Amino acid sequence: MKKLLLITTLAASAASLTAREAVFQASLTPDIAIYTRASHINGLSLGIWGENPQHALAISLINGSTGDSQGVTIGIVNYADSYEGVALGWFNYSRENFYGWQNGAINFSSGSFAGLQMGAVNVTQKMEGLQLGIFNYSENLRGVQLGFLNVALNNPVFTAMPDKLAPIFPFVNWSF
Repeated sequence: MKKLLLITTLAASAASLTAREAVFQASLTPDIAIYTRASHINGLSLGIWGENPQHALAISLINGSTGDSQGVTIGIVNYADSYEGVALGWFNYSRENFYGWQNGAINFSSGSFAGLQMGAVNVTQKMEGLQLGIFNYSENLRGVQLGFLNVALNNPVFTAMPDKLAPIFPFVNWSF
């Protein structure tokens, strides 16, 4: 009976370590870090490559935000499942939803994006807000695109003006 109690206690302790929350994370890679990649970071995350669910300021060369995360992420590459906040980097990617501001050379959102995208290339599946860049692309735009070439696939060809402009248009495009 004592062995069973000891094993149960150790298993419960190990499980609580993986679901830990922390205010500070330092990492070389997601697997070489103070806390596991499943630990939720509420504060500051620093490293070479970090990947955690977080409500934090994350500064690394590569920042990964898993689950529903919030905050400010600064790095060369920033990727997220679902994120609310600011992403500053050369390449910013969101898989599901992004609410806020992406600023980088290339910004890509394969889900819904609401806010401001600023970069040389901005690509979204569903965009609500403003895209500023050289090339802006959205499959479904509800907002404004300002750039050298703007693509809004949900726009007809000049038939729904003034609410919509055209699917491809230089300098400015919109859909409301």
